[in-house]
Amino acid sequence: QVQLVESGGGLVQPGGPLKLSCAASGRIFSIYTMGWYRQAPGKLREFVALIASGGTTNYADSVKGRFTIIRDNAKKTVYLHMTNLEPKDTAVYYCHMAGTGYWGQGTQVTVSA
Repeated sequence: QVQLVESGGGLVQPGGPLKLSCAASGRIFSIYTMGWYRQAPGKLREFVALIASGGTTNYADSVKGRFTIIRDNAKKTVYLHMTNLEPKDTAVYYCHMAGTGYWGQGTQVTVSA
């Protein structure tokens, strides 16, 4: 059984930073590609970023240059460093273990003045 627990969401002003964390338990974390997705109200869940076991990263065009995904295999944790946040980034952010059905419960990010 795998548990993914996100944390770090909250209210932030436009232009501000925020760091999300996703802690995993129950499996060998290091072999899995980990991803972040988000879902805004009334919209479908969309891809944000992923990091492969070897450290290769990929980002949605909408967040390139503003978001950074990092993993710490010793801590079984993946992070999403978000900078220069915009109101359109407002969504529930979910962590996902690729190739499995495991998702976190989500953490709300609200960007508003």
